[in-house]
Amino acid sequence: MKIVELTNKLLLPLTNEESELMEKFSNDPIAKSQLNEREQILANQLTVKDVLVRTRNEEGKIYYKKTTQWVWLR
Repeated sequence: MKIVELTNKLLLPLTNEESELMEKFSNDPIAKSQLNEREQILANQLTVKDVLVRTRNEEGKIYYKKTTQWVWLR
């Protein structure tokens, strides 16, 4: 389990699965279609936790990207 700190000083635990998925994200968004079914569920959970942001492009394709509001605590 890892902890991330949001900019509002809120500490948020992430499961090992969620932190492994977060390692895939750089500054570029990842299409939902590029994630397997389990990763899509985890991405949705991270969206609820405000660690990822879900967006749609003009064609209606869903993308996930990291919010800039958090940092890893090691």
